[in-house]
Amino acid sequence: MLSARAPVQGSAGYVAIEQVTGTLNGKKGSFVLQHFGTMKRGDDRLILEVVPDAGTDELTGLSGSMTIELKDDRHFHEFDYRLGD
Repeated sequence: MLSARAPVQGSAGYVAIEQVTGTLNGKKGSFVLQHFGTMKRGDDRLILEVVPDAGTDELTGLSGSMTIELKDDRHFHEFDYRLGD
């Protein structure tokens, strides 16, 4: 993960690559998520997408995107995905 904070309070940006290994809807394998985030004076924008063709094993062909919402200091993830072409 790489991040940078701007001189203005609440403004920053980050990029990251995340390897995910586990089970998704009963299918085992791994995939890679690419993160792109910006924050402008506290108003954030976050994009997480599955890297194309990064799925392995039973997750081959996985595509999709994820949202992360912060509420009460807890992260909530929602994964909108598709398996296959």
